[in-house]
Amino acid sequence: MSDFESKFYEAVREAVRDVWEIEPEEGLYVVETPQNPDFGDYSTNVAMKLARALRRSPMDIAAPLADKLAEILPEAESVTVARPGFINFKLKADALSSLINTVIELGVDYGKNDSGRGQRWLIEWVSANPTGRLHCGHARNAAWGDCICRLMEASGYEVLREYYVNDAGNQIVMLGKSISARYFEHFGRAEDCPMPEDGYHAEDIRAIADEIAAEDGDKWLSAPEDERMAYFMQTGKERELKVIEEDLLSYGVKIDSWMHETFFYENDRARIESCLKRMEELGLTYEQDGALWFRSTDYGDDKDRVLRKSDGTLSYLTPDVANHVYKVERGYPRLVDLWGADHHSYVVRMQAALRALGYPEDTLAVDLIQMVRMIEDGKEVKMSKRTGNALSLRELCEDIGVDAARWFFVSKDVATHMDLDLRLARSRDNDNPVYYAQYAHARMNSVLTNPKIAKFEKAARYDRLTDERELLLLRKISEFPAEVAADAALRKPNKMTDYILSLVKTFHAYYNAVRVNNPDDPELTNQRLGLVTATMITLKNALNLIGVSAPDSM
Repeated sequence: MSDFESKFYEAVREAVRDVWEIEPEEGLYVVETPQNPDFGDYSTNVAMKLARALRRSPMDIAAPLADKLAEILPEAESVTVARPGFINFKLKADALSSLINTVIELGVDYGKNDSGRGQRWLIEWVSANPTGRLHCGHARNAAWGDCICRLMEASGYEVLREYYVNDAGNQIVMLGKSISARYFEHFGRAEDCPMPEDGYHAEDIRAIADEIAAEDGDKWLSAPEDERMAYFMQTGKERELKVIEEDLLSYGVKIDSWMHETFFYENDRARIESCLKRMEELGLTYEQDGALWFRSTDYGDDKDRVLRKSDGTLSYLTPDVANHVYKVERGYPRLVDLWGADHHSYVVRMQAALRALGYPEDTLAVDLIQMVRMIEDGKEVKMSKRTGNALSLRELCEDIGVDAARWFFVSKDVATHMDLDLRLARSRDNDNPVYYAQYAHARMNSVLTNPKIAKFEKAARYDRLTDERELLLLRKISEFPAEVAADAALRKPNKMTDYILSLVKTFHAYYNAVRVNNPDDPELTNQRLGLVTATMITLKNALNLIGVSAPDSM
């Protein structure tokens, strides 16, 4: 709802209480924009929803409600009734236009709201293994999670942005072996340490080995294998993580907390063992065939899950449960994880574990990220032309730009598969939605900085803005704070791109039909410049929420 819709919604509730002496249920009726603007700016179906309870016709219910609403709504120019019982509101022109100064005064803060005040959320996303560069599959996850955080932060939530580093499993052992193989190869001794069959072959592995050789010389050729492997695993992990962080920052993604899986193995796995003991005390585990099992079928899983294998090693689930428990213990009662679609079955067991441990059912929400394909000229692009490996996030951004990459990845719900048309993303015309949106901002700026037009000065009133296109644009601007709040609550950044395109389309229609600069009428010109200013601020703030820049010229 816009601020006006919210005000009308509460006014309707008040009118129902006063006129009909009942309390309408929350969500019983709606206040919305009618499809036909001739009916007014907003409309409600409350009379029809009350007909059964009051045993009266909607028209009989609506008439006295309309009279009451006209009394208590100074913003309404008229309140009328239309068959079969709709109550329609038409705003006074100055009620909408007064929004202009509000937007200008708030500036970068316009759109921010407190709908999430007092709520602490921990968002974990990307969390790719530190064994290579981020690729295009990670790009969708990274952009989506960052936009969720931006929307929630703008809505007053306290958000911790976290990356979980899987650095305790076999993939890190394989990383160390792969670097070791390239290190020996650097000194012409590849036969003494061959690349494992399932090793990592990307160029960054060779680069790390070359860096170690440049720093330490050949000292590791004769070092004990366990020492060499420990060093190569740690060094490889650290350098890969540094590159990942650099790539994320260049993509506009900031991480507050890097939580390492190895943290849970420190101090004799104290946190893990504490978690297992707690599960045992609650009767959630049992032993069979030498292994420790979680009774996950009692909580909706299709089978029980192993926590500790018969050889004493832990399954992946066990430290992950400890990790999520620790998140809550750190003061974040609401958790969101963004996982790949291939983790679908894992969602049930993780939520089951937290529920079994006594946490509320809504403690953990998981958004699954569906696959994305890079398409060019109708064909799928899987590999980098330069390296022959999977197309990396950095290469994608160098190709189509950060703005285009982020826009396209958040413009479609992650619950659906998507194809990214690289040729479209590169294009600089109105077929490209991000170009279309950015061009609107540049056009607004060119109007406001045009030396042939008097500089805008904030006015006390904007009562000359009476054209229907101007009022439509003002209504669209007024919806922005409520849009931010709704998109944050739903965790749907794609709704923000929809809003941006709707705002931009409304502005272009206005600009092409209404003359902003009227040399013979400086007052009207100044008021219209105020409308352009408010629109530009709103558009820039909206683009920032999805991490897309708002250029002043194009």
